[in-house]
Amino acid sequence: MQVLVIGAGVIGLAVARAAALAGHDVIVAEAADGIGTGISSRNSEVIHAGMYYPTGSRRARFCPRGNRMLYEFCEAHGVAHRRCGKLIVATTETERVRVEAIHAQGIVNGVDGLELIGGNAARDMEPELSCVAALMSPTTGVIDGHGYMLALQGDLEAHGGAIAFQTPVESMTLTPQGWRVRFGGTEAGQFEVDAVVNCAGLSAQNVARSIEGYPVERIPKQFLAKGNYFAFAGRPAFTRLIYPTPVDGGLGVHVTLDLAGRMRFGPDVEWIDHENYEVDPARAESFYARIRSYWPGLPDGSLVPDYAGVRPKLTGPGEPAADFMIEGPGDHGMRGLVNLFGIESPGLTSSLPLADEAVAYLAA
Repeated sequence: MQVLVIGAGVIGLAVARAAALAGHDVIVAEAADGIGTGISSRNSEVIHAGMYYPTGSRRARFCPRGNRMLYEFCEAHGVAHRRCGKLIVATTETERVRVEAIHAQGIVNGVDGLELIGGNAARDMEPELSCVAALMSPTTGVIDGHGYMLALQGDLEAHGGAIAFQTPVESMTLTPQGWRVRFGGTEAGQFEVDAVVNCAGLSAQNVARSIEGYPVERIPKQFLAKGNYFAFAGRPAFTRLIYPTPVDGGLGVHVTLDLAGRMRFGPDVEWIDHENYEVDPARAESFYARIRSYWPGLPDGSLVPDYAGVRPKLTGPGEPAADFMIEGPGDHGMRGLVNLFGIESPGLTSSLPLADEAVAYLAA
């Protein structure tokens, strides 16, 4: 089967690789001039463990499994990563109850190695912390996201797949023979394929709207949640990732470490109407307040605007977080078509099992 994957971010590359490994003839259409220029290059690069997500959801199923698969992939492919561990901290008794609930959900989800510890034990591990309790997750880590995507691309190409850069998809039509795809760019034209997987991230809804005859009522509304990051201008205070209890729309302003040990904070949640990646320095004021709830020693003037990302959410402010959405032929009635909507955190961690499921839909 000839398969077109739209989008060369981490999800598109994982899907393309899985399709190529399954024996399909694969081409990836990417509007930009390189891999991973969107969501995939603007996140925390965390290998998540999977304790937050509702029982039975795709995120609950994919994340713990993806955690294990991703570490195995990194070891096999030489992708830089570090299993540094993470503490989810409670700074009040009310937050302690919430952290205990996260622990219970993690057990249900099959997360490995979770342990509730007291404030003193947490401070023994991270002396700068201020908390009354914490949930320790030893399988959380960090990854070189671009290195991971390069490895996925390498596997894809080793199995006969290819990426067409600067190739935006403009329209698709289902014919008796398959899918006729029109594309723009410097060498605009059209080609025919047997199947299409839409992994366009922030543009997934626009791609779905370009499909002739696609049921518009099945295209979910998209909400944009911008996440700002601030770098720390000083020596790192922590050796593990430090997360507060979750907030509406995200996991809270947390401590993230890169592979060199440098420390940054974010993301927050800023609901926006259109893509915008500028970090407003004035937002640092709210960061100081949030961070000092668990790190009172944060020095004044130590936060520097770094970068921002945008999450393609399917639910808006005050609404429960939506699950990953995978729409196959059994959902929308069009053979050989799979649409992926709302693939945000923990999308990178979940990418390998998510890709396997998306490719399985092609057989429907």
